[in-house]
Amino acid sequence: MVTNKDFTFEILAEIGVISERSKGWRKELNLVSFNGNAPKYDLREWAPNHEKMGKGITLNEEELEQLKKILIG
Repeated sequence: MVTNKDFTFEILAEIGVISERSKGWRKELNLVSFNGNAPKYDLREWAPNHEKMGKGITLNEEELEQLKKILIG
């Protein structure tokens, strides 16, 4: 678990890497718990070793399933 002055987060599962930039930042899909809440699917860029994060989006299970339907057609 990582603690920041404003929030905590714990990456429960690293699902996959979508892309990687030259400086090592990677766009990833992970299962993350923020502030001890129920885990959500989280899509964002992470610095190496997950010490910093960029802006991202979180999806619950139903939202992820709907996104899969949209992408698959």
